[in-house]
Amino acid sequence: MSERSFAERTESAEPLLELRDIEAGYGRAALVLRGLSVSVPAGTVVCLVGPNGAGKSTVLKVASGLLAPRSGAVRVDGKDVTGLSPQRMLAAGVAHVLQGHSVFPEMTVAENVLLGAYTITDKARVAERAAFVQDLFPVVRERWRSLAGLLSGGQQKQVEFARSLMVSPEVLLLDEPSMGLDPKATAVVFEQVVAMREAGLAILLVEQNARRALETADLGCVLDLGRVHISGPAPELLADPQLAELYLGGRPTVTPGK
Repeated sequence: MSERSFAERTESAEPLLELRDIEAGYGRAALVLRGLSVSVPAGTVVCLVGPNGAGKSTVLKVASGLLAPRSGAVRVDGKDVTGLSPQRMLAAGVAHVLQGHSVFPEMTVAENVLLGAYTITDKARVAERAAFVQDLFPVVRERWRSLAGLLSGGQQKQVEFARSLMVSPEVLLLDEPSMGLDPKATAVVFEQVVAMREAGLAILLVEQNARRALETADLGCVLDLGRVHISGPAPELLADPQLAELYLGGRPTVTPGK
């Protein structure tokens, strides 16, 4: 996809997920997010980068209902869902893959994946979604009857992705999907992020490997002190020498255009 065609598509697209003027924090402590706004169109990966403590994971918690904002609005496909519980956010079309590994090792891959459909009573729909995620993640199909604990870290992460897609979400929130993975497994995980984007999902990504994440993303938002410091097409952020020095750990690299 060319940068021009992507820009034309996102400029006219209504965001599937929109966070507007969000202020949020924990307990009586100071605010973590201070007037933050982020939008994610369909079929788009938006990556949040920034230093530790910038509020990246807090953004995902607000978006999934794990943390209610003190002010501001959260909208999914134009509908105001501000302050809804995680269960109701899931019903509204927002799935959250949390940081770390969350598979049940003594259960099979199939059992782990089908847990994601526990709210669906239509068996035909469950079977349809199971076939969909097996097509999207070949390792899930190949290891369907294997114990999840026997899979590698990267393979387990794909099982988590598959489980999150069983309820047909429109928006997927990914928190540090490559954490603890070796470079080969990390590359596979990001390939699957691209596959989910191509399936039409709106993806909001937080990732410790900021440079690798921006190489995958369409848009990037640099967070600092709870606000979006700068945002734009991911290739432009990667090419900015000042941003690279401050937030990406070194000089920019040449990245092929999307």
